[in-house]
Amino acid sequence: MSRPPLRHAEPPWPRAADVEASQAAGWVPYPFHSFVLKVHSRCDLACDYCYMYRSHDQSWRTQPRTMAPATVARTAERIAAHLSAHGLTEAGVVLHGGEPLLVADAELARTVRVLRATVGDGVRLHLSLQTNGVRLTRQRLDLCGELGLRIGVSTDGGRAAHDRHRRGADGRGSHSRVQRALRLLAEDAYRPLFGALLCTIDLRNDPVRAYEDLLVHRPPAIDFLLPLGNWHTPPPGLDPVGRHTPYADWLWGVFERWYGAPARETRVRLLDDLLALLLGGTPQTESLGLSPVRYAVVETDGSLAQDDTLRTAYDGAARTGLDIRRDSFDDLLHHPGVAARQWGADGLCAECRACPLHRVCGGGHYATRYRHATGFANPSVYCAELTELIGRVRHRLRTDLVGTGLVGADPGAGPAPRAGGPRERWRATSGVGWRSAPREERGPTPGQGPSADGRQGSHPAREHAPPPDQGRSPAPGRWQEPGATGAEVA
Repeated sequence: MSRPPLRHAEPPWPRAADVEASQAAGWVPYPFHSFVLKVHSRCDLACDYCYMYRSHDQSWRTQPRTMAPATVARTAERIAAHLSAHGLTEAGVVLHGGEPLLVADAELARTVRVLRATVGDGVRLHLSLQTNGVRLTRQRLDLCGELGLRIGVSTDGGRAAHDRHRRGADGRGSHSRVQRALRLLAEDAYRPLFGALLCTIDLRNDPVRAYEDLLVHRPPAIDFLLPLGNWHTPPPGLDPVGRHTPYADWLWGVFERWYGAPARETRVRLLDDLLALLLGGTPQTESLGLSPVRYAVVETDGSLAQDDTLRTAYDGAARTGLDIRRDSFDDLLHHPGVAARQWGADGLCAECRACPLHRVCGGGHYATRYRHATGFANPSVYCAELTELIGRVRHRLRTDLVGTGLVGADPGAGPAPRAGGPRERWRATSGVGWRSAPREERGPTPGQGPSADGRQGSHPAREHAPPPDQGRSPAPGRWQEPGATGAEVA
């Protein structure tokens, strides 16, 4: 099948020439350690905020409904070859869509077994599935248990919040069906399969109630996703000049409830990573900070794509012109859109590089930086929101530190929370030290330097920065859990 030429998918920045210049300066890419496989390109819900089906890019209409066995086999071979070539012994694969549970049980089992057999016993393969939950039955959970699949479920909280957006084509809400699935997933027999809940932020919902509605299911982690938008199509309710910061206010409400709890209730990945970065540690996902993007997307037809969320920028933004049958994952590493997200601070615009917060926010989600004239070389449309949220959390940490005598009172310089309280419990369970740990070994890169769920949300794509302004990222060969990818279309 022919692919659109690369030039049709190139914004003003980054371009192929930028990659060539970076390579000439000594840039060496980090290999992929996470792979998103679009095993089904359609969905059984019609969520009104879905970027897959309701964005500028409508290429899903020409995609096969399912990934053919030959495409699965070739993808598995490419994954195995990539991991072997780069000496990686641990990797993640997310079965994705559309809605992956539209795939028949036999096809789902065959896909998983082909992946495991092809990669081999020398690689620890973390397999997961992101679903809207509508088709998550006891039979399906038993199968996922047999296959070793962890499960992420998308839900926006209580009935009113969930059914406002997450409806079928007939207009019927999906809350009741998803709640039945979550009750099953919370049973002792299936809890080891429970990965996370993903929730798109809606400013009309009370943040504390939204958090507590999700907490009812005792999830091991929650991802709160900022609605996707850019400078031409801003997210709903965003103040374009930043005089008001409703999204920072919303997340601050969640932070106060979560951080102030007498016992640690769950991980909130965005907030956990924010605290880790402010405390001099390493984030556990790629949702914040300057870690390099290290995940690849394979469409149902075998085409290699960028982050699905780019569909919100312009038609063709996620295309690469590459195909799993003739191109390797190393080829994808040199695509401008992928390479730019491995360049750390050099992948940010001058305004972001001059901001002292760029090591924490990472410049904001890549898709939210887009402008027609300058491509992705801009601050995020959420810049004011992120600045406000980071400032509030930093101030809260500073307040907790004053008088402890453990370290200086400025988070980022190696703070510690008040001993014995919930902040201390957060420290103990997060594994983040309060004093800045030595930077992890970053591998062969001599200079500058991947959630999967298709709603309006965030993808796990952040960059690492080059010396002397380098950020922190996992050591080469070490698998890192992908953050919320925003690629859940259910």
